[in-house]
Amino acid sequence: MSESAALILAGDIGGTKSNLAFFRGASDAPESVAERSYQNREFTGLAEVVGRFLADTGLSAASACFGVAGAVVAGASHLPNLGWQLSENDLACELGMESVRLLNDLEANALGIATQPPEQFFTLNPGQPLAGGNQALIAAGTGLGMALLFHDGAEYRVSASEGGHVDFAARNEEEIRLLRFLAARHGRVSVERVVSGRGLEAIYDFLKDSGMDEPAGLAARLEAAADRAATIAQSGARGEAAICAQALEMFLSVYGAAAGNLALMGLATGGLYIGGGIAPKLIDALPNSGFMAAFTDKGRFSGLLSRIPVRVILEPRTALYGAAAHALRQSVSKP
Repeated sequence: MSESAALILAGDIGGTKSNLAFFRGASDAPESVAERSYQNREFTGLAEVVGRFLADTGLSAASACFGVAGAVVAGASHLPNLGWQLSENDLACELGMESVRLLNDLEANALGIATQPPEQFFTLNPGQPLAGGNQALIAAGTGLGMALLFHDGAEYRVSASEGGHVDFAARNEEEIRLLRFLAARHGRVSVERVVSGRGLEAIYDFLKDSGMDEPAGLAARLEAAADRAATIAQSGARGEAAICAQALEMFLSVYGAAAGNLALMGLATGGLYIGGGIAPKLIDALPNSGFMAAFTDKGRFSGLLSRIPVRVILEPRTALYGAAAHALRQSVSKP
């Protein structure tokens, strides 16, 4: 058997970039052979990205699994933040592969949790986990994703969702004003409009519109920034500008409330995981923020929420490893 024949291709296809890798080994411990990351704006579709990766590495595989930032229905997906239309059958034909599987990116992320060692998790709340209890995953980045994990007696199975697109639930007067501000821009306001990179930018714009001072130096930095949300978060975490600190605190509080809602819906007594690209960059700010207070502020269920472990996933490639684990498991199960 050639090296390529023993490989599977896995991908984490986000709203901004695509992370691709060839893997081999066991599904519970995928071994990366070659990895690359590509900016999606430079390509017209996933097949083109994968084609570049195959050319760059000189490797190939008979099967692939991609976690994608969109709902997957009957083997097809539309990626709302990119406008790409994907199909398992079309991708298999275009790439010359025997099989291609599409998973929601949060499903891939959830599958990747079991592949990560303990040091890849930051504990925000140790809680009191119940063995075999349901688990949940929430992840803010370019967008907002959610997934639930149910234990079948032997292992956790993942239920994908599009929970990031549920209605934003304002909890106080300031958030009601934020809701009105966003409704004037977008009409319907989903929780993703607030809990995401663009959501942090929107909160900042709302506070500025409400009359908070924007220092001249900060305005210039934001104008020149390739990533406004990162600049706002960094400035807020360092206490460099009151408007950034307020935006970051409001963002983390809403994030915590959304995570608590998900934990309630899934009765996640086994733990709540925070994935995505934003949380690991805010590890120093999270413990002293209003995230956990908002997470547990659920009235008669506050006690239950306080006992749910909350952990941040530190490994940015968890979804990539989850897609690899799925592909390797499928390759073993083939006759």
